Order: sequence, then C-alpha cells, then structure tokens
Amino acid sequence: MGVNVELLQRPERLWSRAEVLTRPTPVPPVVGVYGWHFATAPDPALGSNRLLYVGIAPRHMRPRVSRQSLRTRIRYHFRGNAAGSTLRLSLGCLLGLELRRVGSGARMTYRSPF
Repeated sequence: MGVNVELLQRPERLWSRAEVLTRPTPVPPVVGVYGWHFATAPDPALGSNRLLYVGIAPRHMRPRVSRQSLRTRIRYHFRGNAAGSTLRLSLGCLLGLELRRVGSGARMTYRSPF
C-alpha cells in the first residue's frame, strides 16, 4: 500500500467530528492511512489547517490480523481515551495535560473537552 503524502497534506475534503460520528458515517471500514488536521493547532506557532497527526489502520498486527479499520480508529479517537488513542495521548502531552486513571482500572485518560 503506497501512501500519497500530498493527499494527506492537502486532502480534497476534511470531515468534522459530527460528520464522522453520524450514521451512516462517511468513513469506510477499510485498512489504510489517515491524517488528522486541526483548524486551530494546539500550539499557535504551528499555524492553522495543519496536518498534525498521521495514523494507520493496518491489515496485520503481529501475530494476528487486525480487526481495526479506518472507521474504528477514527471514531475511537473522537470517543475513546488516552490509553487507546495515540492521538489523544500525543495531544495531551503537547498541551501539558495531566493523565488520570479511569475508574479503578489501569486505563488512563485526560480531563479535557477533546
């Protein structure tokens, strides 16, 4: 699978949170690479409408075949927690947010609106 870097940096269309979480969602249930763009970057020095994260929904995750797809990964970034979302974990670190344990388990997340 080749990655079109130009298309990641300047996509034809960007989808909002509301669009991605609606049913039916426009995000296909396929493997692939996705970019995360921000209208307002977490750090003003980065500018606006910037590609700040690239993720992958791989076909294989050794030693098994992955059940993740673009749809499951992207939706999880919007609704999940920092323990399962590298995007959330990275953003929290950039913003200097404090990780907190969720419930009585070992899962960690941030207290924040994203």
